[in-house]
Amino acid sequence: MNASHPPAIVVERLGKRFGDFDALSDVSFDVAPGEVMGFLGPNGAGKSTLIRILCGLLRPSSGHARVAGIDVVQDPEAVRRRIGYMSQKFSLYDDLSVVENLRFFGGVYGVPPRELADRVQGAVQMAALTGRENVAAGMLAGGWKQRLALGCAILHRPQVLFLDEPTSGVDPGSRRRFWGLIHDLAAQGVSVLVSTHYMDEAEYCMRVALIAAGTLIALGAPHELKQQSAGGTLLEVASADTARALEIATAVPGINDAAVYGSAVHATSMKADAVGQMLSALRAGGLPEARVRAIAPSMEDMFVHLVQASRAGDTTRPSP
Repeated sequence: MNASHPPAIVVERLGKRFGDFDALSDVSFDVAPGEVMGFLGPNGAGKSTLIRILCGLLRPSSGHARVAGIDVVQDPEAVRRRIGYMSQKFSLYDDLSVVENLRFFGGVYGVPPRELADRVQGAVQMAALTGRENVAAGMLAGGWKQRLALGCAILHRPQVLFLDEPTSGVDPGSRRRFWGLIHDLAAQGVSVLVSTHYMDEAEYCMRVALIAAGTLIALGAPHELKQQSAGGTLLEVASADTARALEIATAVPGINDAAVYGSAVHATSMKADAVGQMLSALRAGGLPEARVRAIAPSMEDMFVHLVQASRAGDTTRPSP
């Protein structure tokens, strides 16, 4: 990441309203050259609306945005020439082969004919599709199709790359390999903004923006956000009766919040003897076999805590 150069993306108090519904409200951030910025939030939080605005496909209702130094409202065509875009649907033509898809998108993006063959070959190698060049895209497994779509999106060597839920429906191994390709691009100076609802993917990002109900509720490096959102001691409560454990944990004095995570309960306590107090409450509540331990917060813990804090109007939470 090169912070000495002007930001590749600048967003200032951006808002988008559909009738009486605010899809985005007063969103501000920037992305440096070579930075991987993750936009993390549930479906319907406003992530895709933001990306459509930054790609020059949707006009904002308020605020301003510049991508690669260009105002997205004043010259959306110039913006689109400088960006790459990939969605969870991959935007491929299933009846065309791997090479035919790459050649088609190379033409759409205006890749010079004399450079197209080399760039297509480079994309095939990057996507690990050597030997499958003539296979129809519709016949590829999800991970290969994903990497092919990425190759199509960067054939014209964009300065900024937008990835809208690009790993949805892809197996974990393919997701990890995909993120390796993203960081390779960032090392070459490409700025990447990726939206996702997979909490674990935030760990792959240099910075993470948390968005809920169209509002940016936190912005920072993953480890910073987890530290700032701890709000006390995070406890993991394991019991055969998860529902009863949650009921008991919620009623313990000093517990800020409690929720089910998988087969366990996570609860945040402000008490010094948090583990002992929780164990005593569980035993008194009829769960003597329950186990309690203090753990480090995960990205999901962090997100839940910050969303609850934003809904409660907690001004002590990290500010964007």
